[in-house]
Parts: sequence; C-alpha cells; structure tokens
Amino acid sequence: MRFLSVLFLVLLVFGCSEKHTPKPRGFFRIDFPKKSYSELQGNFPYEFEVPDYATVSANRTNPAEKDWITVEVPANNAQIHFSYYDLQNGSQPARELLIELMEETRSLAYKHSIKATAIDEKIFINRPEKVYGTIYNIHGNAASPMQFFLTDSTKHFLRGAFYISEVPDIDSLRPVINFLEPDVIRMIETTHWK
Repeated sequence: MRFLSVLFLVLLVFGCSEKHTPKPRGFFRIDFPKKSYSELQGNFPYEFEVPDYATVSANRTNPAEKDWITVEVPANNAQIHFSYYDLQNGSQPARELLIELMEETRSLAYKHSIKATAIDEKIFINRPEKVYGTIYNIHGNAASPMQFFLTDSTKHFLRGAFYISEVPDIDSLRPVINFLEPDVIRMIETTHWK
C-alpha cells in the first residue's frame, strides 16, 4: 500500500510538471471572389459600376422611393444602401435642400462617433461627370465603415451607406472591409448622372 502511495505521488509530481499554453484566438478563413464589375441595370437617374458578385434590389426600408436601392454582397453579409433625391422636385429651393441633405449625411456619419476611433472626411471631385461629394471613412467598431454623398449641386443628390450585418468587431471584420471598400470607391468613382 505504501508503495502505491509513493508511486501515485511520484506520478502526480512528474505528470503535472508539463506546462500547457492556451491556443491563440482564431478567426474564420474568408475566401473572396475575383473582382469584376458591370454597369448598374435599371432605370435610375444615376449609373455606376457594381461588383458582379453583388445583387441589386429595391430598398426595403422605403419601398415608395423607386430610386432608392440596396447593393448586397450576400457572401459577406454586406449592404450598400443608396438613397437618391431630386433637388429640383419639391417645394424647397434646390440650394436649401442640398445644404440640408449634406448636413443630414454628415450627421448620420458622425452618429457612429460613439464607437468609432476616428472619422476621416475625403472630398471627391469628378469634374468631367459633374460629380462632387464627401466620403466619410469610419474607423473602429462602428456599424458602418463608410458613408458618402455625391451631387452635381443643382439637380442630383445620392447618399450611400456601407454596412456589414454582423457584430461590429473590427478585428474579425477587417478582411471583409478591406475587400469591399475598393468596391464602394469604384461605385463612387464611376458614378454619373443620366
């Protein structure tokens, strides 16, 4: 009996001497498709290039607005919501409406400042197509990594908001954001008015 007790103690001491370290936290591997683009299909007052792996549908939150669309990338659970305003179709003067919509877009982008670590504003100018705007890059664990508006300052105003329908964890979403941000920039750069 004494021999078994000593053997048990020896095994216990030498068996517990190995150190175990936890495995590092891992993330899912995400395979991205090859980038290719085609012109937006539909009768809208604007046009731009859309990724071929995206689908375009009417905006579900406001179906009465026929020129509001959502560009979805289902594989990444991402959406870019577009809302269009005709600056000359209303009781309000175009200049006042333009200023109001620009301020509303800025306000919507800065609502993410609660979770954002930084918000960068970039001016966008495409003189040949008469497309001007501001791009808001939102850094950190915000729900929307990018928002923007585009206008010709007299008739057209297009607002866009890029969302990923996942818990905002920048570490796990960074690969998806890095893959899709160039697509959003391509949509902005290829925008022209009809």
